[in-house]
Amino acid sequence: MVHKDELTLEHARELDKQDSLAPFRNEFYLKENHYYMDGNSLGLLSKRAEEALLTSLNDWKEHGIDGWMDGQEPWFYYSEKLGEMTAPLVGAEEEEVIVTGSITTNLHQLLATFYQPAGKRTKILADELTFPSDIYAIQSQLELKGYSPDDHLIQVKSTDGYTLREEDIIGLMTDEMALILLPSVLYRSGQLLNIKLLTAEAHKRGIVIGFDLAHSIGALPHQLHEDGVDFAVWCNYKYLNSGPGGVGGLFVHNRHRGKKPGLSGWFSSRKEAQFDMDHHLTHAESAGAFQIGTPHILSSAPLLGSLQLFEEAGIRNLRRKSLSLTRFMMDVFQQELSGFGFTLCNPLEDDRRGGHISLKHEEAARICKALKANRVTPDFRSPNVIRLAPVALYSSYEDVWVTVQILKGIMENEEYKQFENTRNVVA
Repeated sequence: MVHKDELTLEHARELDKQDSLAPFRNEFYLKENHYYMDGNSLGLLSKRAEEALLTSLNDWKEHGIDGWMDGQEPWFYYSEKLGEMTAPLVGAEEEEVIVTGSITTNLHQLLATFYQPAGKRTKILADELTFPSDIYAIQSQLELKGYSPDDHLIQVKSTDGYTLREEDIIGLMTDEMALILLPSVLYRSGQLLNIKLLTAEAHKRGIVIGFDLAHSIGALPHQLHEDGVDFAVWCNYKYLNSGPGGVGGLFVHNRHRGKKPGLSGWFSSRKEAQFDMDHHLTHAESAGAFQIGTPHILSSAPLLGSLQLFEEAGIRNLRRKSLSLTRFMMDVFQQELSGFGFTLCNPLEDDRRGGHISLKHEEAARICKALKANRVTPDFRSPNVIRLAPVALYSSYEDVWVTVQILKGIMENEEYKQFENTRNVVA
């Protein structure tokens, strides 16, 4: 913690002067006097992403169908190129990553591939705090294989409703488990799980383990290959700023190289054989095998520009700034907002925290609406959590300071009381 007398606007501005990543802020479209703290739900548009999208539009305009091979960025190899660019962010070999589909489609693909119940091993281990879509996918895959989710989906319980204990997860790694699926960072509280430990413990017991990286990719570095993770999925529209509904991504460890995809499609094919039009699939030996349909080019293109920024900034540099920003935000909260009924429900330790902080308050929905009315974009998660994510590429320490001051004014003047304490349709 910094000293209390240092928590001033002037201190925030001094931190901004010392920030080597500050120039990247100019790469993004930011509204003047607006404080965007929702990059963990949807990242902002960068000029590079816009340029990459316009390039693909121009390839379509100039080449028509020949854009697949003759465009400035040929579409036929686009998913593979993006996978190679993404690999350093997740600590993977280039051939272990492919950019394709959506996070839930990719999850269905990898569950269909790796969930192979046999003998006593018929159950899937997840947790009770994970994002609902992951649970829906698991339930669907269990039912497709003839198993009742009520009996075969085991969910780790939380002791506080916001975080998980690794020892509780490990304690449920029994010889009945065929597969484990966990989030890298819990979406509500921002808790970062110990991926290396959990993977090692799962493998000791002969259990396949995968992770949902939706709330960690682009915010912190991973070592998926070194840690031995079997598979992972993610979206690219949060910290990676690929745009609303942007294409997803997946990782499959090289030790599964050549494994047949559970759900096959045309783009599962080896590139050189794809246009043979043979009804016998010769699937790719790389992660490309786990593609299903034709790449969504106009959804993928912005990611190309965004990943260029990550290459230049460096994911470890971004992690250092992200931790510093969230630490500063927590320090300012401690100084300015004690006595207003807030509870920090994210981990305080740097090695246990993702890229956002979480504030619990009984009036959370109303407070979020008041923040929006006062030029701050926060994020509400039912039933009572305000999530705030200062993003290393485009948020400043001054943004953090001003955001907390606006929130303080809302609480002092009880401005939130003019709003209903219910979520909007999209929260």
